[in-house]
Amino acid sequence: MRSIWNGAISFGLVSIPIKLVNATENHSVSFRQIHLADGGRIRYRKVCEIDEQEVTAADIGKAYEDADGSVIPITDEDLSSLPLPTAKTIEIVAFVPAASIDPLQMDAAYYLSANGVPAAKPYTLLREALKRSQKVAVAKYALRGRERLGMLRVVDDVIAMHGLLWPDEIRSTEGVAPETGVTVRDAELDLADALMATLGEVDMDSLHDDYREAVEELIAAKADGRTLEPAEADASGGGMVIDLIAALENSVRAAKEARGEEPEAAGEPADAPVAKVTSLTGRKKSGGTGAKKKATASTKKTATKKPAPSRAPAKKTAARSTAKSSAKTTAKKTTAKSDTKSTTKKAAPRKRASA
Repeated sequence: MRSIWNGAISFGLVSIPIKLVNATENHSVSFRQIHLADGGRIRYRKVCEIDEQEVTAADIGKAYEDADGSVIPITDEDLSSLPLPTAKTIEIVAFVPAASIDPLQMDAAYYLSANGVPAAKPYTLLREALKRSQKVAVAKYALRGRERLGMLRVVDDVIAMHGLLWPDEIRSTEGVAPETGVTVRDAELDLADALMATLGEVDMDSLHDDYREAVEELIAAKADGRTLEPAEADASGGGMVIDLIAALENSVRAAKEARGEEPEAAGEPADAPVAKVTSLTGRKKSGGTGAKKKATASTKKTATKKPAPSRAPAKKTAARSTAKSSAKTTAKKTTAKSDTKSTTKKAAPRKRASA
């Protein structure tokens, strides 16, 4: 990797020669501006406002525009003559816990590489000291014409430096939070905790830029003369949240389905018994005013007419016929054993059968 800055780390009286290397890179797809009429590329040219002539980079200098509009030229010699002790030095000023650094201050990231064989021993010493103390180093350095703030920490076996914004460059949060009073219920917090637990953790290496891949696929398809089918819209949608509880429950259910787990019914505990419904054969559903009227009409008809034999289901009829046949068989056996029994006693099994 190509270094962008050479200098040294000042660690008390120890000086460690290092090279500064970019730790990140941009993978975004870049586009050119073109003329829609003929596809010609649009370029920006630097033109002087006075003589309207295009100028090269060698003819361009720096200047400061005052509040009244006057321009004050500033040369590179002027800037190099400033008393800047960190011009070529990363000066460590303190060692603090990593939690004391506000993530809002985080800026660009760099790797610090030992510059030469003699720098290997002090470089390793600083790295191991940072590891054992479990702290980060706060440092000041100069880059691209200005003094900056940095944080040194260990990544694998390398010392990395994060550029930090100065504290006065962080805006206040005043006026950003909701001004209306909002009450959050315990049930809503419980559902939010359940959603967080369901989503769980993620392997950061598994995350990738889906949009960039889609753009690259689109470019490849257009280069081959193909047409891509439009992507399906997200069925979940967005919009205003009407019922927060329902939205949280649906989110927990969707997260469990995505993880392959069986979602629970909304509003039911995990161990709730499942009720089974058994249909009754031979019965008609009744309900409402119409059912009551039919029942009243049938009662009146029963009172005026002779009672008709009720029709039982097929299973009950078969049972009764079996009972009758067994009763007749019993009656014949009783008659054969004793002929002296009375007619009343002989009729008794028949009564039971009819009953």
